[in-house]
Amino acid sequence: MPLSQNAFSSSSMFSSSYAPVYAKLNKRGGKNFSPDPTIRPKWALRKQLAIDRGVFVRLVPAACLWAPALLPFQGSRTCHRSRSATSATTGDVFALHIAALPVPSHALLHAPPHPRRTAERMSGSGAGGWSPLDSDHYPWLQVDLGSRKQVSAIATQGRYSSSDWTTRYRLLYSDTGRNWKPYHQDGNIWAFSGNSNTESVVRHDLQHSIVARYLRIVPLDWSREGRIGLRIEIYGCSYWADVINFDGQGVISYRFKMKKMKILKDVIALKFKTSESEGVILHGEGQQGDYITLELKKAKLVMQINLGSNQYGSILGHTSVTSGSLLDDHHWHSVVIERYRRNVNFTLDRHTQHFRTNGEFDHLDLDYELSFGGMPYSGKPSSGGRKNFKGCMESINYNGDNITDLARRKKLDTSSFRNLSFACMESHTFPVFFNATSYLQLPGRSSHDVVSVGFQFRTWNPNGLLLFSRLADGMVEVALNEGKVSVHINATQKKNTRIDISSGSGLNDGQWHDVRFLAKVNFSMLTIDGDDASAVRTNTPIQILTGGAYYFGGYFLRSSPVPTQRSFQGCMQLIHVDGQLADLHAVEQDRLGAFENISLDMCAIIDRCMPNHCEHGGRCAQTWDSFSCACDRTGYAGATCHTSVYEQSCEAYKHLGKMSDTYWIDPDGSGPLGPFKVNCNMTEDKVWTTVMNNLPPQTSVTGSSREKRTVLQLNYSASMEQVSAITSSAEHCEQRVAYACRMSRLLNTPEGTPYTWWVGKGSEKHFYWGGSGPGIQKCACGIDRNCTDPKYYCNCDADQKQWREDSGLLLYKDHLPVNQVAVGDTNRPGSEAKLTVGPLRCQGDSNYWNAASFTIPSSYLHFSTFQGETSADISFYFKTSAPYGVFLENLGNTDFIRLELKSPTVVCFSFDVGNGPVELNVQSPTPLNDDQWHRVSAERNVKEAALQLDQQYKEVRPAPAQGHTRLELYSQLYVGAAGGQRGFLGCIRSLKMNGVTLDLEERAKVTPGVKPGCSGHCTSYGMYCQNGGKCVEKYNGYSCDCTSTAYDGAFCTKDVGGFFEMGTLVRYNFMPEAAPAATKEGKGLSQNVALEANLTQEDLAFSFSTSSMPGILVYINSKTQDYLAVVLRHNGTLQIRYDLGGLREPFTIDADQRNLANGQPHNVNISRFHRSIRLQLDHYPPVTYTLPDASDTQFNLIKTLFLGKVFETGQIDPVLIEKYNTPGFVGCLSRVQFNGIAPLKAALRSRIAAPVSVKGKLVESNCGASPLTIPPMSAATDPWHLDSAGADFPFNEERVIPDGVNRNSAIIGGVIAVVIFTILCTLVFLIRYMFRHKGTYHTNEAKGAESGDNADAAIIGTEPNFTETIDESKKEWFI
Repeated sequence: MPLSQNAFSSSSMFSSSYAPVYAKLNKRGGKNFSPDPTIRPKWALRKQLAIDRGVFVRLVPAACLWAPALLPFQGSRTCHRSRSATSATTGDVFALHIAALPVPSHALLHAPPHPRRTAERMSGSGAGGWSPLDSDHYPWLQVDLGSRKQVSAIATQGRYSSSDWTTRYRLLYSDTGRNWKPYHQDGNIWAFSGNSNTESVVRHDLQHSIVARYLRIVPLDWSREGRIGLRIEIYGCSYWADVINFDGQGVISYRFKMKKMKILKDVIALKFKTSESEGVILHGEGQQGDYITLELKKAKLVMQINLGSNQYGSILGHTSVTSGSLLDDHHWHSVVIERYRRNVNFTLDRHTQHFRTNGEFDHLDLDYELSFGGMPYSGKPSSGGRKNFKGCMESINYNGDNITDLARRKKLDTSSFRNLSFACMESHTFPVFFNATSYLQLPGRSSHDVVSVGFQFRTWNPNGLLLFSRLADGMVEVALNEGKVSVHINATQKKNTRIDISSGSGLNDGQWHDVRFLAKVNFSMLTIDGDDASAVRTNTPIQILTGGAYYFGGYFLRSSPVPTQRSFQGCMQLIHVDGQLADLHAVEQDRLGAFENISLDMCAIIDRCMPNHCEHGGRCAQTWDSFSCACDRTGYAGATCHTSVYEQSCEAYKHLGKMSDTYWIDPDGSGPLGPFKVNCNMTEDKVWTTVMNNLPPQTSVTGSSREKRTVLQLNYSASMEQVSAITSSAEHCEQRVAYACRMSRLLNTPEGTPYTWWVGKGSEKHFYWGGSGPGIQKCACGIDRNCTDPKYYCNCDADQKQWREDSGLLLYKDHLPVNQVAVGDTNRPGSEAKLTVGPLRCQGDSNYWNAASFTIPSSYLHFSTFQGETSADISFYFKTSAPYGVFLENLGNTDFIRLELKSPTVVCFSFDVGNGPVELNVQSPTPLNDDQWHRVSAERNVKEAALQLDQQYKEVRPAPAQGHTRLELYSQLYVGAAGGQRGFLGCIRSLKMNGVTLDLEERAKVTPGVKPGCSGHCTSYGMYCQNGGKCVEKYNGYSCDCTSTAYDGAFCTKDVGGFFEMGTLVRYNFMPEAAPAATKEGKGLSQNVALEANLTQEDLAFSFSTSSMPGILVYINSKTQDYLAVVLRHNGTLQIRYDLGGLREPFTIDADQRNLANGQPHNVNISRFHRSIRLQLDHYPPVTYTLPDASDTQFNLIKTLFLGKVFETGQIDPVLIEKYNTPGFVGCLSRVQFNGIAPLKAALRSRIAAPVSVKGKLVESNCGASPLTIPPMSAATDPWHLDSAGADFPFNEERVIPDGVNRNSAIIGGVIAVVIFTILCTLVFLIRYMFRHKGTYHTNEAKGAESGDNADAAIIGTEPNFTETIDESKKEWFI
């Protein structure tokens, strides 16, 4: 049927000659169109119509694919776009042409052919199109479809044979021709791209169809050569649904066929629209406490469901989920709830939340009825003051029953309605939408002594100008300042009078807020949200005389006075001036006031935080134009809190040079698992990850039996999902279990039913014990055949009265960790058991080392399509010697994502999500094809894209404010180059995409040109082996060989030192009479210095700390009389003594005049080359000394090295013996190294076979280690360390608190123990210090010391007359 001329309207038309009435279709011999007689489309109109304001319309059938919805609305069908014309079917479909689109013939829009018939193409010629007046500030073209239709596509064309076309436009829609809603796409008010010439047709299939009666096209940009010109065509389907109007009083009751319903599966669907922010949409409950409620709270949709709780409170079934916001916009919103048992899909406007209800029950037990529109009246105050729903609902379906149809046919109880209406009552408000350049000027009474204004506003911005008016003698400003409404009045009639009042808080929450302001002589009052009780009043003397014009939302005139703020972004409605409601319809028709850049009868507010793009618990904050995410205390970073700030494992921390400590790890990176704390133990060849549990060692168990076992639950410092992430990627895991027993049987071997079992991952029971394996019901002694009673396979199964124990390691990692232990034999008299379950320890990280080597340029690995529509991150390591190569790529129709090495110094990240290609490049200052490992991290989200290289060089590109955000890919993911592109040659390792590690090695095993694994890790990580440690290649990584250094640890950075008690010495023989057979580790110690060596250079390094003096720190002698000695003199200064022959007296160097016996660590480095001696003490600059010309330069035939004291026969410098050897060095020596020899380390490590011996007591300690000269990393640059994490994240901390005692208590106890130990050590030092002085007077201390100024002076004064004669050939010097 034809549409009436009144169905089309526009804001204006340029002139009568531009009216569409002159755009003729002029068929050029084309045949008349005839639809298939078997189908009777409702919109098969082809007649030319003269439309009011010059718009022509032609309605023809357009292809549309029909498919029943999951829960179809009554009388409606769903219209889907079809990419394939041959697969489409024709039904109740329309194509609406305005202003003769089919001109010329090649630009026609046609219906795709039906699979069984093809309509003949219609051609024609003519002229036409719509153009508004140049003075039209708000041009639009409007179409009335006669009834609500489902619109799926729109096409545009310029005016025929002109320079007029529209390049960009918006689409608005409405049910009533009022309260317009802009079409949204990708979270924004969408701007469609239009035409670039007058004839070509640009069609847009809507990402989601819309249902409306009225459509309005608003041009945004147009041809520079001409003006706005527009012809349009609209595609869609018919739509029909039953509507019920809820007045806030009436409730529809849907009575069940049975009084009580036990429901396992629910499907509920409905549409609603309202202008109220509160109201119950549906509710049902049962006498057992079950309920389901769907209601609006603060314009958000809240679903509450409870499948059952028990009376003791141990099972709490209440679950509450919130979705959407700004739902009081009086537009239709679609809701679908699908529940099966405890699994629920909650969908609002195409956004679905998947969740699982709390509790343990599966059925929803409801009694009698389910009510729609409010809470049923029960005579008891159970509703909690909840408001009934006020608005409209349509297409209500509950488990297949059409509630709206049943209500129309009076099959349901609707008696609570005063007047049940099946037509939707529309809102009477007229909103105005402001942007940063908008204003609305309304007239008011001039020269009046009262200012009275009122309005409602909603916004996300904390600041903005709401109202400004110039008074006859000043100004009044109402503004939003930091979420508060502030009023500023400045009157200057007699004297300068200023009034400032404010009220409210947090008013930038997107909700409607009411503002009323009244000012008159000596009185002002500001009321927010109708709360008269909290209204702000002032009686400041003031005279008011109005100016007659009120500016809402903006003021851009430069004349004085000016407001503190210039603009407002948001919406206003119900504007009152001088007590009268402003007629905004008259404003729209240019009959009242003035405006600029506003949108009338529309509030285009968007909640950019719903759905929340801030991941991992990030807090979303928004302004009108954008949102931001606060990621603090989440463990994640980036614009959307997507990327973890922690490494994936202890293995990764080691390869950043980290030492053993407690760290946060995040095994799946950006995945759903949160970060958690573990202990990382970096040994020389392995990295161990330890996860603690809360079971105290030797936990006593009594009173258990087979019928009533005692179950001990273990909670870990991480969730089971997090622990599983560790075990699944680990190369090896273990957990020690121990069962100490007395008359308590364990596994009841050899063939009985076990009394005790343990539960591991997956809640699976296991009947083997530590030291055994899966399927073997034995303990460790049963495997080793050394049980107490050989008849049994466990010591405890012998059931003896003495305490026995079965312990061992559980090694099958797929069963770990131990979650529960059920003990079942401690209820007999005298029976008792004590259980110990150690921490879970795992070694290695296969994900971190998962690598593939690409050996030919055309080689690649393929994986399934990468799913990263709105948020994607990619990270990996690579090494290559090639100058370029594609790392990976994934393609869509037009979208794509690619990472490549673009040049030897540039890594490129490129992608396209529909807005055109984007390319990020990071430049490296050094070549990347150096065959060393480099790390690449790329991320793309709705806010920005980022590319980072080696955790240093980074480029960030913000996403466009308006545009596509979804990355749609269809091809396989290719790692390496596919399709003849520039191939990658080299290695890729640890490739993670959105937290999932791709198994490169497994795929490489079956792919030609690609090999699993990659070698050459030392080229990149060898730098971490310090202090002379050697990097050793391993298949998965590397290790540091510290054998030939004075250090230990994973990176050869751990000082090896010892505490020397009085008389303790270490002797290292360079020329042993019978050298023991060196082990593999010991060889490196003896090969650096050849026997019978004559040295012309030495390197000696060590550190020490002491509070006693004098003492010999290091003494090295030879078979001749050559020696090198480092001594601590009586005054605490350091002296180096060289005697290489040729001199009458040894060459001495007094290193420093400071007292170094101050208990602090000091570092000494001595290097000699020929005559040049270089000495560095602590962090001071090195000093160079020169041996006299008469001195020899060869250290001949070195023989022995002594630490702490000399115990030797032969010729020895008597000064050393008399002055410094008694009673010996007391203190700490650390990291002693001489020409590649580490004598102290050899003495302390029994596994090292070396010619070393110790006399006295030597205790390993690093108390002599010198302090760091380089400060440690700050917290800002070292986020991984536990103390630097910034916040103690509450990830499962409650899991490890047994009986109120947690790890913090253990730490405090440890600190107290360290303090006590330090005090005891100090007392020991003081006692030894006193004892040494006491004994010195009876040994070799020179006489006269009592009268000397110091010990050195006393010795020097008495040196010619020693009390004893030293004959080194007969005496050994020791105490």
